[in-house]
Amino acid sequence: MENLPIYITLIFGLTTILTIYLFYMSTKHSKITLLILFIWVSLQGIVGFSGFYKDTSTVPPKFLLLALPPLAFILGLFLTKTGRKFIDSLSLKNLTMLHVVRIPVEIVLFWLFINKTIPQLMTFEGRNFDIIAGITAPIIYYFCYVEHRIKGKMILLWNIICLALLVNIIINAVLSLPFPFQEFGFEQPNIAVLYFPFVWLPSCVVPLVLLSHLASIRQLLNRRAKNRH
Repeated sequence: MENLPIYITLIFGLTTILTIYLFYMSTKHSKITLLILFIWVSLQGIVGFSGFYKDTSTVPPKFLLLALPPLAFILGLFLTKTGRKFIDSLSLKNLTMLHVVRIPVEIVLFWLFINKTIPQLMTFEGRNFDIIAGITAPIIYYFCYVEHRIKGKMILLWNIICLALLVNIIINAVLSLPFPFQEFGFEQPNIAVLYFPFVWLPSCVVPLVLLSHLASIRQLLNRRAKNRH
């Protein structure tokens, strides 16, 4: 995007790398997972850099090629035996720490709003309270996995609340896109995610954050069910 300060692009790129690294750590250093993520972000980076997603006139929207594949992959993990085995093997404490990436993401979103590429409602000055999840993630991590003062029930509740915060901003972001179904942000549509490197937000960062919550909730519910028996 023209006239966008380079530091915004660099910080978001580093945030994407951090997200991938933290998820890689939660897989207990799965090289296959890292390779899949590298290929996916590289592909989306190349396509995004080409300007492919800037065309908003197509039906269906090209944006679906950013968001639907990772969502379909997540669904496939939960619907298959191999996928569920992978989900249950993830490190719960590393999945918890992954959510710190939501702090720099929210800062970047605020900068993008200042530079007129997303609407205010997508920032913490609007309807986006997702930064709460990022701020509380290291606190939850410390008191659960270092001090061992927080039990599974509290972590489960935290994951559910933070998942709701994520769903809230996803809905607002999607409905602010410059497509026929747009409902919000008419004064400034959500166009940043149609440009490189911000295509990585809906194609990589958000899906990994979403998967981290869903995997954590599944593990915690399974643990509670086992304890009852």
